[in-house]
Amino acid sequence: MTHAPISVFDGHNDVLLRLHDMGGGAAAIRSFLEGGGGGHLDLPRARAGGLSGGLFAIFPPSPSMDGFMELMLGESYDLPLPEPLALCDGQASTLAMAALLLQLERLSDGAVAVCRTVAEIRAAEARGALAAVLHIEGAEAIDGDLAMLDVLHAAGLRSIGPVWSRPNRFGHGVPMRYPGSPDTGPGLTERGFELVRACNRLGILVDLSHLNERGFWDVVEASDAPLVATHSNVHALSPVARNLNDAQFEAIRASEGVVGLNYATAFLRADGRMDPNTGLDILLRHLDAMLDRLGEGGVALGSDYDGAVVPEAIADVSLLPRLIDAMRAHGYGDELIRRIAHDNWLDVLNRTWKD
Repeated sequence: MTHAPISVFDGHNDVLLRLHDMGGGAAAIRSFLEGGGGGHLDLPRARAGGLSGGLFAIFPPSPSMDGFMELMLGESYDLPLPEPLALCDGQASTLAMAALLLQLERLSDGAVAVCRTVAEIRAAEARGALAAVLHIEGAEAIDGDLAMLDVLHAAGLRSIGPVWSRPNRFGHGVPMRYPGSPDTGPGLTERGFELVRACNRLGILVDLSHLNERGFWDVVEASDAPLVATHSNVHALSPVARNLNDAQFEAIRASEGVVGLNYATAFLRADGRMDPNTGLDILLRHLDAMLDRLGEGGVALGSDYDGAVVPEAIADVSLLPRLIDAMRAHGYGDELIRRIAHDNWLDVLNRTWKD
């Protein structure tokens, strides 16, 4: 039986950080547009794997994160979080990566499009361009008065995680801890509540993936938009602090929100390890559990490509058809696969954005 191709819209990748770490500039941009630069994601491999677009994350890195993922190899771990990042440092790296995405668009001869509306995403996909949405993972670039939020929104920001695990002026994240609960301490600060309300007014999606449980419930209280975790998995199957518990899934479902399946092996495996020798059956186990908790309209993909150790079978974006085939072999019909791989993201973005 011949199946129509199914494209993928992905909820989270870190390719901008990889290009930034390469020094940015012409060589890094060329490596993305032409391929051959390593990592998990570039334009030729996106085309080969059927990736039509996604949320391109900006993560402002801390100075001392070398070997961070290697620490997630033991039988248990509790990684010390980096110190809070100064506003000037957060702004410098965030603006550099935002500029990188805009330069990718400008130099791609139409092959990359920075999209600010769902209509723009659909138009980019229709002409074969990679639809890139600007996302921030950790709001260290945004000042307490939120002036930078308006600037970044004008530049294309349409999705933001208030924190990446380390604390900042807006709240507290969840540490990389195994085994561990997401209930790890205080949540949003007063400025954090203001940030969520401002995002609601502007139509910016608020990403819950790195917030701890108290912060999660603070967003539930403050937000009138669908609840979204762009790259998180099921705590009942992988008891890492970064994953969502059943009460959180229930709240997301009640808001008609979405969770993107994270391919990071530490958040998939029952032993919490970053190990590429992880079968696709484990991803399917999480998808089954997410479908049970959220329904068919609440499950999507959030790869974490270029930001994590992923299963060898889908070791880069060109191999995404293997995941689509695994879903079919598992008994998912093409309509359900299309919702998980693509349509659920566009639906929740359409209900969140105000453009």
